[in-house]
Amino acid sequence: MLKLLNVTDVYGMQVFTDAGDYFGDVEEAYLASNKISGWRIKATRNSFLTKILGGAKGVVVPHNMVKSVGDVMIISRAAIPAYDEEDSSVSESN
Repeated sequence: MLKLLNVTDVYGMQVFTDAGDYFGDVEEAYLASNKISGWRIKATRNSFLTKILGGAKGVVVPHNMVKSVGDVMIISRAAIPAYDEEDSSVSESN
């Protein structure tokens, strides 16, 4: 049986990538023409998103990148902003 959720039920939900990385928490939904067009994901303390963005508060993930919503939200790894680990290690050492 299909379980329906209200948009407000998704607020605060944890977001993971399809590779299993904790990405952040759902903060807000963006609507266009009575449909969800995207999700604002908040960077939390121990999230992969904080590691990538540094001081930024979060990102907007297009709804077509969402793979599943249940107890947690699963997003495609393609939704992750470009990140180069070598660049972050250089900037952390300076």
